[in-house]
Amino acid sequence: MIRTLVVDDDYMAASVHRSYTERVHGFEVVGEAHTGRETLDLVRSLQPDLLLLDIYLPDMSGLDVIQSLREPGGPSVDVIAITSAKDVDTLRRAIQGGVIHYLVKPFFFDTFRERLEKYATLRTRLDRIREADQGEIDRLYGLLRAQGATSLPKGISAPTLALVLQVLGESEESEVSAADVADRAGISRGTARRYLEFLTSTGSIELSLRYGATGRPEHLYRALPVAHKS
Repeated sequence: MIRTLVVDDDYMAASVHRSYTERVHGFEVVGEAHTGRETLDLVRSLQPDLLLLDIYLPDMSGLDVIQSLREPGGPSVDVIAITSAKDVDTLRRAIQGGVIHYLVKPFFFDTFRERLEKYATLRTRLDRIREADQGEIDRLYGLLRAQGATSLPKGISAPTLALVLQVLGESEESEVSAADVADRAGISRGTARRYLEFLTSTGSIELSLRYGATGRPEHLYRALPVAHKS
């Protein structure tokens, strides 16, 4: 199992990333951190294989966390950045710090799963070889390149999508309807339904049907549960 530490200052986002990680075969979450200092302490105490690292942290930048980890004698841990930071300077510093992947929020489970699966394949291949020729090196680096389109389809905007996900994550009910989401997000029911159907198709949320007296099923949606390990 690939031992993973999830880092995000937003507790709900950290919970979602934990849930996503635990749905990918071969990965287990060993802890969560919400500040840079907590991240450094947990990396040293838990010794994870992989760090899912937010860049915007309340006490120090995730880039400074990486720099601290890369000091001589520091722990050996791979880093995948998960952040809303898109500026070139941050990206350049992340690359210089040896970040394996750079995943921009918001994203969907299938995109997240692809990154983790490619990382797992890379680890497996590196464990099996002692020396690599140029062809093998090219194949290894090729595993770090994302495949397929990750942009949002027409009619789906990132801000509205993030709002719908927030409504689902903050709902006190286990399941909500499109009408509930529309009312809480301040959008039309048709818009809410379109975004919920898209999220369902990507595996980011779950759909269930409830049959009433009329015989017509009511569509109910829920955020994916977080499976905490003991």
